[in-house]
Amino acid sequence: MSSNAAITSPGSVLADVLPATTATRARVRDAALVIGGAALTGVCAQISLPVPGSPVPVTGQTFAALLVGAGLGAQRGFLALALYALAGAAGMPWFAEASSGVGMPSFGYVLGMLLAGTVVGALARRGGDRNVWRTLGTMALGSAIIYAIGVTYLALALNVSLSQAIAMGLTPYLLGDALKVALAMGALPAAWKLAGRKG
Repeated sequence: MSSNAAITSPGSVLADVLPATTATRARVRDAALVIGGAALTGVCAQISLPVPGSPVPVTGQTFAALLVGAGLGAQRGFLALALYALAGAAGMPWFAEASSGVGMPSFGYVLGMLLAGTVVGALARRGGDRNVWRTLGTMALGSAIIYAIGVTYLALALNVSLSQAIAMGLTPYLLGDALKVALAMGALPAAWKLAGRKG
């Protein structure tokens, strides 16, 4: 598929703009995108600020995971975030604060990012990242999925009530997530406009 065809196709995502003239080149491109998406999430996880009274820091990894889903689409986004989750679970120190493993109470957020990135990727393939208001809805839904899984896991891991888990693992992060959504609302539609001009 040419980059121009990818841009005009309603079922495309930003990654489809990258040229791949043969099936082999498409596989190499997709593998590079998957590895790059996992690495980006791991790097952004190191942008981390502790939150007093919560085992969950403020990080850039949720923002990265949603961008990976939107940019790569559901299948490649799922594979990138699965690679991130599996490598981190196996000992790669690229979860928040250079941590790894599955024993931390915040691991539910990693699982939530896996599902959220996939859903966001599916919505992006339906045009959910092409204008400001669609991007708002897409990113808000992705964030809600991350919190639904992350907060539930946090409550179970710490053996606290759901309201306590919400106070520790949701409420302190709402303002930061609103800023992340606002960034995505500007970045993704702008990337489509730039791709359209280049195509």
